Amino acid sequence: FFKTLNNDTRLGIVLCLKDNSKNVSQLSSEPKMEQSRISHNLPCLVKTGFITVEQIGKQRIYSLNKDTIVPILNAVEKHMKKYVTDIC
Repeated sequence: FFKTLNNDTRLGIVLCLKDNSKNVSQLSSEPKMEQSRISHNLPCLVKTGFITVEQIGKQRIYSLNKDTIVPILNAVEKHMKKYVTDIC
């Protein structure tokens, strides 16, 4: 789990998808990362179940796994608000 997120690009993708689903072009414009770099990391996130992909016409739409990853991110956010006021 943590090894998957121990990559700035993959972590950026996960955080970018927190609020809504996006295609690769939308993902590459938000974190200001190259599209090829994002495309290279998406298979790992799909394989490990962090994100899902839906084919709509020629586009692939990526979303966070709502069953597991969204609740985990919500718990992390809650923890950070309660316990972390400054980065150690």
